[in-house]
This record gives sequence, structure tokens and C-alpha cells, in this order.
Amino acid sequence: MKKVFVLIVLLFSIQNSNAQKSQNIAYIDMEYILENVPEYIVAQNNLSIKVEEWKTNLTKLERHIEVMKTDLANEKAILTKDLIEEREEDITIKQEELARLESLYFGPKGDMFFLRKQLIQPVQDLVYSSVQSIAKRKKYDFVFDKSSELVMLYSNKKHDISELVLASIVRDRRINTSKKNSSAKKLAAQKKIETIKKARLDKIEKQKKAIQAKRDAKLKERDAKRKLLLDKKNAAKKKNEKS
Repeated sequence: MKKVFVLIVLLFSIQNSNAQKSQNIAYIDMEYILENVPEYIVAQNNLSIKVEEWKTNLTKLERHIEVMKTDLANEKAILTKDLIEEREEDITIKQEELARLESLYFGPKGDMFFLRKQLIQPVQDLVYSSVQSIAKRKKYDFVFDKSSELVMLYSNKKHDISELVLASIVRDRRINTSKKNSSAKKLAAQKKIETIKKARLDKIEKQKKAIQAKRDAKLKERDAKRKLLLDKKNAAKKKNEKS
């Protein structure tokens, strides 16, 4: 009733202000929009998988605690007081662990809160950004969310801009995809140029090494010939000296 009252007051305020200024009003169906955004569906599925994993962990621990309680009840008659207290303490520890895990997973600032923010928030921000862009372009004074807590007593379909928002999101996605593809093509082209340049430099370096190797081989051959001639001269000189 409070929400209905708030909406009625708001509508009356808008109606009264019409005497001074014409009001442009539109609304969206956030649930409908999100259900038609592929990224949101993927995010929801990933979140659901993680939630089921957490629930499985909690269920396993709950069953373990129940088994501990059943075993204690069945064996209580043959256990000493100290052993009973020890088993009860073990059960209490496990129950506290279960409470901690529940808070860790599903608490106000638990893993689910942060994972939802990480997965779903970007998609919601995309929708809000599109709504703001359309509202500025179309000069809407108010844009309501039909699926929010603010109850709409009546809504004329002609004021529904949900399809316009979806079209804006699709257009932005195409532009971003086009930019990414363009960037990817530029990067691929740049890599190709760098590869060709590197191959050319490698070829030049290889040719330089080959030329240097030939020079070194010629110098080595020339030095070997000089040494051979010198050895022959020295040998002849020694022979003459002996004779």
C-alpha cells in the first residue's frame, strides 16, 4: 500500500506540474530486457552453477552433522560422560562451521553478493547507460521500471521503450564488436608486417654471416698457404746450411 501511495503522489505531482511544463514519461520492463540480453543469460547461468555448488557443500555438511547426532543418540548409553561431552562439542563445532559457511556464501556481503555484482552488474550498467542515452535523446523527464518495486497502476504500451533499449544495446554491441574486430585485424596486420620484417632481417643477417664465413675461410686458406711456403723455405734453408 505504501508503494501504491508513493506512486499516486508522484503521478499527481507530475499531473500538477503539467500546467507549467509538459512532462515526457516512459517506462521499461527490466526483466524483459535482461531476458533478451545474451550476456545476462550467461551470467545468470554461471551464477546458478556456483550457487548449486555452494548449496551442495552446505547439504553435505548438514548430512554429516545429522549422522553425528544419530551416532551419538545410538551410542549414548555405552559412552562415558566425557566422551558424550566430547562428541557434543564436535557437533557444536560443525554447526558453527555450517553457520559460517552459510554466511560466507549467502550473507549480506557474501560470495553470492560479490559474484552477482561481478557477473550481472556490468549487464545492468549497460542497460542503465542505454536508458540514460535514450532519455536524453528523446528528452524524457521520467523513465520508470515496470518490473521494479514501484507499482505501476496503469501503463500505456506506447510509453514502453524496452524494445528501443534492446535495439540500443544490440547496436552498441555491434559497434564494440566491430571495433574489436578492427583492432584484431590491425593487430594481425601489424604482427604480419613484423613477421615479414623479422624474416627479412634474419635473411640479411644470414647472408652477412655467410659472406663473413667465406671471407674467414679465404683468410684461413691464405694463411695456410703462406705457412706452407714459409715452412718449405725454412726447410730448404736448413738443407743448404747443412750442405
